Amino acid sequence: MSRLEQVLILDPPSDLRFRGPFTDVVTANLKLRNPSDRRVCFKVKTTAPRRYCVRPNSGVIDPGATVTVSVMLQPFDYDPNEKSKHKFMVQSILVPAGASDLEALWKDAKPDDLMDSKLRCVFEMPSDLEKVRVCSAQNELEAAVNASSGARAGALSTDDTETRRLTDECKRLQTEVEKLLDENHQLKDEGLRMRKANQLDSSVSRSSAAMLSKDPSSRSLPSLLVVLAAVFIGFFLGKFVL
Repeated sequence: MSRLEQVLILDPPSDLRFRGPFTDVVTANLKLRNPSDRRVCFKVKTTAPRRYCVRPNSGVIDPGATVTVSVMLQPFDYDPNEKSKHKFMVQSILVPAGASDLEALWKDAKPDDLMDSKLRCVFEMPSDLEKVRVCSAQNELEAAVNASSGARAGALSTDDTETRRLTDECKRLQTEVEKLLDENHQLKDEGLRMRKANQLDSSVSRSSAAMLSKDPSSRSLPSLLVVLAAVFIGFFLGKFVL
C-alpha cells in the first residue's frame, strides 16, 4: 500500500533559504496550510537540531487554517565553498474524530498513515551589487537622520532665541512698571505735602483773624486816634484865634 500524499500545502514548497551574513540569528518562515475538512497534526524535524531553533515544532492545524513556523538558524562561520547538507522534514497525520491524546496518536500511527515533505536548506550571501545598494540605503538613512537632527537643532535654536527675546522683553516691561510705580509714589507724596502746607497756611490765616477780632486794643485804636486828632486841631485853632 502506497503512502498518503502530503495533505498540507507548504510555502515555500521545497527550499528554506537563509540570507547572510550569518554573524547573528537568521530566520526563515515556513507556512503550513490545511486545505482539508479535517484536523491535521504536524511535526517539524531537522537533520541538524543543534543548529536550528524551530517554533512551533509541532501542533494541530484546523480545517482551512494556516500556521507559520519560524526556523531560526544560529550564528556560525560561513564558508561559501561548503554546501549545506541540512534538511527539514514536515510530517503530518489526520486527526481521527474525538481524538485528544496527540502523543498517543503519533505513537500508535502506522507508517502508511504518515505524510511527509522534505525541504533542503540554502544559504545565501548578498551579492556585491546588493551590498552597494544596502550601503547606499544606509547612507541615505544616515543622511536623513542627520538632516532631521539638524532641523530639530535649528528649530530648538530658533525657539531658544525667541524665548530669550521674550524674556528680555518681560524684564524691560517689569522695569518700566517699577519705574512708573516709583513715580506714582513720588507724586502721591508731593501732593500730600502740598495739601498739608495749604492746610497749615489756612490755619495760620484763620488764627490771625481770630486774634485780631478778639483783641480790644485793636478795636479801640481808631477811636483813640480820632480823639487825639480833635485835641490837636482844637489846640491849634485856639492859638491862632487868640
